[in-house]
Amino acid sequence: MDRTFQVDLRGVVDLLSHHLYGSPRVYVRELLQNAVDAITARRATDPDAPARVRIEPPELTGDGTLRVHDTGVGLTEAQVHELLATIGRSSKRDELGFSRHEFLGQFGIGLLSCFLVADEIRVVTRHADQPTVLWTGWSDGRYAVRLAPPEQARPEPGTTVTLVPRRDADQWLGVPTVTELARLYGSLLPVDVRVGDTPTTAGPPPWPTAPGAPLDRAALVRYAQETLGFVPFDVVPLAVPEAGLTGVAFILPTPVNPAARAGHRVYLKRMLLTEHADGLLPDWAFFAHCVVDASELRPTASREALYEDTLLTGTRDALGDQVRGWLVRLAKHDPRRLAEFLQVHHLGVKALALHDDEMLRLVDQWWPMETNVGTLTLAEFRQRHGLLRYAASLDEFRQLAAVAAAQDLAVVNGGYTYDTELIERLPAVDRSVLIERLEPSDLTTRFDALEPHVELALRPFLTGAQRALERLGCEVVVRAYDPVSLPALYLVSRSAAFNDQLAASREKADELWGGVLDALAASAPPDRPQLVLNHRNPLVRRVTTLTDPELVGLAVEALYGQALLLGHHPIRAADAALLNSSFLGLLGRAVPGRE
Repeated sequence: MDRTFQVDLRGVVDLLSHHLYGSPRVYVRELLQNAVDAITARRATDPDAPARVRIEPPELTGDGTLRVHDTGVGLTEAQVHELLATIGRSSKRDELGFSRHEFLGQFGIGLLSCFLVADEIRVVTRHADQPTVLWTGWSDGRYAVRLAPPEQARPEPGTTVTLVPRRDADQWLGVPTVTELARLYGSLLPVDVRVGDTPTTAGPPPWPTAPGAPLDRAALVRYAQETLGFVPFDVVPLAVPEAGLTGVAFILPTPVNPAARAGHRVYLKRMLLTEHADGLLPDWAFFAHCVVDASELRPTASREALYEDTLLTGTRDALGDQVRGWLVRLAKHDPRRLAEFLQVHHLGVKALALHDDEMLRLVDQWWPMETNVGTLTLAEFRQRHGLLRYAASLDEFRQLAAVAAAQDLAVVNGGYTYDTELIERLPAVDRSVLIERLEPSDLTTRFDALEPHVELALRPFLTGAQRALERLGCEVVVRAYDPVSLPALYLVSRSAAFNDQLAASREKADELWGGVLDALAASAPPDRPQLVLNHRNPLVRRVTTLTDPELVGLAVEALYGQALLLGHHPIRAADAALLNSSFLGLLGRAVPGRE
């Protein structure tokens, strides 16, 4: 024959406390929820009925219990059996009218959560002209229902819930804690909630709840400061009618990690659901903190998060569009303010632009980047120069910017965080964008070759200069280029840099990996760094006329060292030794004589 499951209520309570609810503090929310639902039910037939909830912690009751009084509809004896003694079944709740759309509660767990802090729960309740009923439940699974004795009879409809605390739960029932939790969960409720004589409700939400209502920015800034602990950069009104959602997005005033999951404050029908809701905004809107109230979004069973469904997906997209619209309006009407926003959140915006096309377009249009022709956005740079030529590292840009400008080559500094990756992503978003990474060798093609007779006359000098730098693997060439003030330029192509890295790694590798690196080096194209001397520079022209081989070597070594320093190139041990010897050698030649 069929049998009924036997439920160990103590085990169910343990399951709730460790796996469903994040903290015992939710018992206050459940008590408020039941009270507000009861008041809503009574006012459906009696609009003038009082709407009051009073909580009395043990310090006020004097008998060690916590009591919650409400002026709601109350329950009959039959309803007590159906609603308070049933776990997980909502059909009777539906039949009795306690899960209509306007009610907060949607699950049949009810008072069960109070066993997280109590060993015994007493409910004294009266419905209309029915007698007062007393329901008593214990954490071991027993319950009893009877008519309340005369001294406990209620003169008016409503309910009083009494909790007898567990020994380890006293901290959850003290006046400060209960007041804080009642204010946390119920500050926006449309009923008068008090802990003792202390009101904990603050009235309606501070944001507009009706279409076209004005936004009180000063009040919302105060709200953010008092509730969230910061003064927002800006306030963006939010509304999604399909979700019954109204609220605001507070733009954060300080940088945040875009990879961190933003927590949003979500109310459902003006009862706080959670302070840390995930997934309310798209990931790219990491710089906004939302506070919203909704009537149609579904909570999870614990009522501590939002249920992921098509309505939440649509709401997320709609809210993302509204935050994006704020950015667009800022760009159109207040570029200075947008620049301030990007100064705060540019790293995060750029990080998300690596994956989000909308953020990439925002960066392209509005983020000012360093170039060798001034500070420009990428869009402005393309408009002026067509081809988007960039240096992929900060050192490359420092080395080449001035020389490139002198050759009429406009270059963007792609060396800051994410900049090169963003530039290289642009053609995927806009096929008309043309990009090109600047190679040091590109500059030499723009340098002027010397007249044949001049080049012929320089051969003896170049032979001596090459001899001086041969041990460093550097090739010496002479060209004519601007700016005239620059005597020498040290250029390292990507392949040459790769070869240098291979050589440095080979020196540190063991025999096994050394063989692998040798094979890579053998397959790498032969390419050496170049020291390009500027024949237009007066000092260089004088150096090329020297006939003393020792002095030629010292001068070329000094020019090599200066080119390394001016180009912000890494200084190897051999380079440092050369810098020292050339300096001392030239100093010795400049100060002749004996000790």
